[in-house]
Amino acid sequence: MLDNAQPAPRHRVHAYIDVAVVVVVLAGTNLIAHFTTPWAGIVTVPVAAAVLLALVRRRGLGWAELGLSPRHWRRGTLYALAAVGVVLAVVAIGAALPLTRPFFLADRYATISGALIASMIVIPLQTAIPEELAFRGVLHGTLDRVYGARGVFAAGSLLFGLWHIASSLGLTSSNRGLSGFLGGGVLGQVAGIALAVAATALAGAVFTWLRRRSGSLLAPIALHWSVNGAGALAAAIVWHTTFS
Repeated sequence: MLDNAQPAPRHRVHAYIDVAVVVVVLAGTNLIAHFTTPWAGIVTVPVAAAVLLALVRRRGLGWAELGLSPRHWRRGTLYALAAVGVVLAVVAIGAALPLTRPFFLADRYATISGALIASMIVIPLQTAIPEELAFRGVLHGTLDRVYGARGVFAAGSLLFGLWHIASSLGLTSSNRGLSGFLGGGVLGQVAGIALAVAATALAGAVFTWLRRRSGSLLAPIALHWSVNGAGALAAAIVWHTTFS
C-alpha cells in the first residue's frame, strides 16, 4: 500500500480500531500526566508518543503518512522558518502593546532563567515535539486513512483542544491578564478552560494545515515551539520590565 493510500474495505475495521486505540492512549496519557506524580507529568507524553509511533508503524503506517519522510524535509523547513518568523513578530507586538501586554504576565515565567529553561528544553522536549508527533503524526495518519482531510481537520483539532482541558485548570488564577478579563472564581475558571480549548483547537487546525501543506512535521513542530517558547520568553521580559 502506498503511504497516502486509503485502506481497502476489508481493512477499514482495522483502521477504525487503530484510531480508537490512539485516542484511548492519548486520553490515558493526559490523565496520567496531569493527575498523578510530577515525574509522570515530565515523561508520560514523550514516552506515549514514542510508543504510539512504534505501534502504528507496526500497523503499516508509512513515514510519509506520519509526516516523517525525508523527502519532505526541505519543504517542511521552509514552512517552519516562515511560521517562526510570523510568530516572533506577533509575540513582539503583543508584548509591546499596552492592551495585550498584561496577558503575558503568567506567574510560571516570572524569571528570565526559568523562561529560558522552559523555552529551550522543557517546551520542545516535553510539549512541542511529542505532542506534534502524537497528534499531527500518529493521530493524523490514522484519521486520514479512515476519514480523509475533513476528518483530520475536524476530529484532530477538536481532540487537540480537549487535550488542553487538564492543563488549563488553573489558567485564570496564574495569569493576571486573563483573570482581569474573565474574572475569578468558578465561572472565571470555566471560561478560561473554554477559551483555552477553543484557542488550542484553532491552533490544532493551523498545525494540521501546515502539516498537510508541507508534508512534514517540521513545520507544525516549529510553529508549536515558537508560540509556546516565544510566549514564555516574552512573559519573562514583560515581568522583568514591569516590576523591576
